Amino acid sequence: MIDLATPRDYVVLGDNAAVLCTLPDAAFQLVYVDPPFNTGSVQRRRTLRTMRDETGDRTGFGGHRYRTSETGASSFPDAFDDYVGFLGPRLAEARRLLSDDGTLYVHLDYREAHYVKVALDRIFGRRSFLNELVWAYDYGGRARDRWPAKHDTILVYAKCSGTHYFDRTAVDRIPYMAPGLVTRDKAARGKLPTDVWWHTIVPTMGAEKTGYPTQKPAGVLRRIVQASSQPGARVLDFFAGSGTTGAVARELGRRFFLVDDNPHALEVMRHRLGSDGIAYVAADGSPLPSAGG
Repeated sequence: MIDLATPRDYVVLGDNAAVLCTLPDAAFQLVYVDPPFNTGSVQRRRTLRTMRDETGDRTGFGGHRYRTSETGASSFPDAFDDYVGFLGPRLAEARRLLSDDGTLYVHLDYREAHYVKVALDRIFGRRSFLNELVWAYDYGGRARDRWPAKHDTILVYAKCSGTHYFDRTAVDRIPYMAPGLVTRDKAARGKLPTDVWWHTIVPTMGAEKTGYPTQKPAGVLRRIVQASSQPGARVLDFFAGSGTTGAVARELGRRFFLVDDNPHALEVMRHRLGSDGIAYVAADGSPLPSAGG
């Protein structure tokens, strides 16, 4: 069994449905999940490295030859006949695991957000609904027969509306879009974010990039963790993927508990988070072999 009384952080490899039911009630102040979006396809991501090589297969800057090689690849299926039937029981467990002042954030896109909103209203009660956050970005393809989809939806529910923890003063401020319409002091201080968040994706060549499909930027998670958890609180993410929630939680002085059933996700999280103070375990709590072991 996994003992949350210890000061360790956890990364668990296993089916989250099997893991969640073993955890104690009210153990987490914040739950953030970024489940598969039900795109109907397999999510794939290749990691490439380009090196100067005079025997390479293409010519680049300055007339030099270059060679590109694949350094890694990952994938997972993203198709569900009954998406709410898959996700609903896991969200019900999330409610049980939240403390009375806790908050749930569910990160979705346009395909399933409305169906999951109805399911969450049933699980939490409509009065517990706090926000529909819109994360807006600008990248990728441009549809020719419709408005291009350039936002995700994050549904926010309180375990107990009115007593949930929320500290808006802890959140990093953002620039005014029209600073000339406010005083100089206000423009210098910036404003608190609203329910529409303009934030870029993880840059392709940025240091934050892990190569994991569907990785979300740390800036989006940082805002969630800052506002809805206290220092020292435990944060749960049971679709952990690349481990962004854990990286941000550690940066901000929170404890984290991450679950994913993809062995490649575990490899990415080991590389990203290291081993200091972290227990890497199977669903039954047994230790996993160390990297390369």
